[in-house]
Amino acid sequence: MNPQIDTYLAEGCGRCPLGGTPECKVHNWPKELRYLRHIVLDCGLTEELKWGVPCYTYKNANVAVISAFKDYSSLSFFKGALLKDAEGILVKPGENSQVV
Repeated sequence: MNPQIDTYLAEGCGRCPLGGTPECKVHNWPKELRYLRHIVLDCGLTEELKWGVPCYTYKNANVAVISAFKDYSSLSFFKGALLKDAEGILVKPGENSQVV
């Protein structure tokens, strides 16, 4: 576990003026963000703080980030379009999502 992520969960991302205040979006989803963190760490990924959010890597390649928004928290995959989704539970972040 990376102590920078502990700070993120306690204080917020600090990317906007709400960081470090009770109004920070991170504080809307504390249980969910901790649960997502636990799931990703159980996969053996390395935890880093990039772009002000928890980022998970494998062999120095970005795999996923967890984020807090006003109405939801998320686990977002880099190159997520390459994932097999037989049950159809994954959601593209936008209509222009694509594999590069």
